[in-house]
Amino acid sequence: MNLHLIGPLLALALLLPAKAQPLAPVNDPPPQIAREFRGAWVATIHNIDWPSAKGLSAASQQAEARNILDRLVSLKMNAVMLQVRPHCDAVYQSSIEPWSPWLTGTMGRSPGYDPLAYWIREAHARGIEVHAWFNPFRALSNTSHPTSSNHVTRVAPHITKRYGTQIWCDPAHPDTRARALNVILDVLRRYDIDGVHLDDYFYPYPVGNASFPDGKSPAQRRSYVDGFVSNLYSAVKKQKPWVRVGISPFGIWRPGVPSGIEAGLDSYEQLAGDSRKWLKNGWVDYLAPQLYWRISPQKQSFPALLEWWRQQGSRPVWPGIATARIQSSDDPGRPASEIVNQIALTRKIGRNWNGHIHWSVKSLVKNQGGIATQLSGTYTQPAAIPPMPWLSKRPPNAPGVSAKIQNSGTSIRWIPDPNTAKVVIQARTNGTWRTHAILPASSKGITIPGATSIAVTALDRFGNASPPKVLGKR
Repeated sequence: MNLHLIGPLLALALLLPAKAQPLAPVNDPPPQIAREFRGAWVATIHNIDWPSAKGLSAASQQAEARNILDRLVSLKMNAVMLQVRPHCDAVYQSSIEPWSPWLTGTMGRSPGYDPLAYWIREAHARGIEVHAWFNPFRALSNTSHPTSSNHVTRVAPHITKRYGTQIWCDPAHPDTRARALNVILDVLRRYDIDGVHLDDYFYPYPVGNASFPDGKSPAQRRSYVDGFVSNLYSAVKKQKPWVRVGISPFGIWRPGVPSGIEAGLDSYEQLAGDSRKWLKNGWVDYLAPQLYWRISPQKQSFPALLEWWRQQGSRPVWPGIATARIQSSDDPGRPASEIVNQIALTRKIGRNWNGHIHWSVKSLVKNQGGIATQLSGTYTQPAAIPPMPWLSKRPPNAPGVSAKIQNSGTSIRWIPDPNTAKVVIQARTNGTWRTHAILPASSKGITIPGATSIAVTALDRFGNASPPKVLGKR
């Protein structure tokens, strides 16, 4: 051999890609996929979370949205509750209600793009669900806010009532309930949302000793709200049964329940919120009571309340937890560890599927009190959204999968079943299986760091899982 050619040949060999090593079917089953609902509220009203200020350019609003979603991906979270109807306005293109002023600073003025459509596209590309969060009956959060000509206070003033400094659509009026249902179903029809989410504002929180000016009894009000919740659930399931319906009521059903619990508000009487009934009757796919108190106080004990709620029905209870109160004026001295410990309790207390929702996403984005850092030890692997066996138990077919090792990476490709919404990628390295990612089925492929075995599992819109397709070295 010509010794002068050895150096150049070695250099050329280093430049050429290594020969790919295909992986073949093996009997190396991965562990069960982790299941947990890991959500965060994204409030638009008063620019609490997004956009950070009124009047930002479309590009700035979109950049902020991507930053939020990227933070959630880095934390291995899987859902956002995006507020799309703060007060009879729209954070999306609507022919029924005006553009929200929290976008542009002026009610009725277009931001130049469709925010909800943008959020759905960007979130789904990252494997994150979008639950559209509606306030059903609040018409205006402050009477000083200017309104557009197509706002409910202008086009249907007969259904509105002033209460304190706010204006509300009267839930006793059938047009109020029909309007709210129509708005929600309009979004359901036109957007690929994963959930419909309502907060605790069915009737306004009390202002002094003044009663809401409708002349109705608390029992009558509860009847109106119960009917609305029941009708909403039925209507959503009739149109898109896989879309989850969730409600986030005040965290205490009634003072004294469970025994020893105290509250300055009776949500059952004053907000017309018989949330226990909604859970018992299966009018929700999940309930997210706002358990914003600490673990230790006995009068509003987080674990005592969570245990009680999870005994009230067979559907999941995913509590709201007050991440925003870390080192805040609302709860001076609250450490980030309080939230970490509360999440641990949600995994231990009661039955049904694990889950919780952070109030609110801004706390996670800015790493308030170091919470995002600490959560890296809590969310150790991506988790799939829990299934809904009360709606469907039929799993999708396993995907067609091919994989090969090349250089230091493993390239994975899949052909999904038509009923597949997402795929779960698990990989075995150094003898240990880990969930690497949960991605939209439409992404069709991913390259991950080198693995000796991989498993791809299909998930449908109900959360049902196929058998895993496992490939590895032989």
